[in-house]
Amino acid sequence: MKDGLVVLDKVSYGYSPERPVLARCSFQLDANERVGLVGTNGSGKTTVLKLIVGLLKPTSGHVRIFGQPCCNERDFREVRRRVGFLFQDSDDQLFCPTVAEDVAFGPLNMGKSREEVRRIVSRTLSLLGLGGFETRITYKLSGGEKRMVALAAVLAMLPEVLLLDEPTAGLDDAAAQHVVDVLAELPQAMVLATHDPRLLGGLVNRSLRLTAGRFTPESSRDWAANPAVRSARQQTA
Repeated sequence: MKDGLVVLDKVSYGYSPERPVLARCSFQLDANERVGLVGTNGSGKTTVLKLIVGLLKPTSGHVRIFGQPCCNERDFREVRRRVGFLFQDSDDQLFCPTVAEDVAFGPLNMGKSREEVRRIVSRTLSLLGLGGFETRITYKLSGGEKRMVALAAVLAMLPEVLLLDEPTAGLDDAAAQHVVDVLAELPQAMVLATHDPRLLGGLVNRSLRLTAGRFTPESSRDWAANPAVRSARQQTA
């Protein structure tokens, strides 16, 4: 079978011997896929995303990204240039004084010219409805505004794959729906760890439930039966 963009092959991980999280867990993301990860709080969804970008190392099993084995920090440096990771907590992602500086940070570190970066910042903020936020002080933003700016910082790097950990958390209904609409138009393959029925109902191609350290496919009937999901699908049709 041809390698996907992201492959976890029989990966195990635990924060301690007494706290196993993943048990020989396998996962594959192919091009053009949008995969939803669902499960209870603490089931390991965020752990999976961190393993993909090398923020955590598996205790066993193998990680392959873009067809290449990833075993050490050097391997993952290139992965992080090509895979955009939206953290669950926006305060973990935003560290520059102003919105424009935060959104510009990634493209500048990728070697883009300042003029090109200015265009990227303007275009990305406009895409997310954040035009005029350039000089806003990051730490003074509301939780929902921080969420949108953190997403802008990820998208500004033009990644090939998006890993989004609760991307609509803290957003009001209008802002959350706008995020769904924006993501629906993007070409990147995505993995979305979420409880939001708007994402499950209107965006993902397939959904996987993480239980007892392993993924099980969740059929469309499982989550489409939820009235909130059914409503979301109708709204985005």
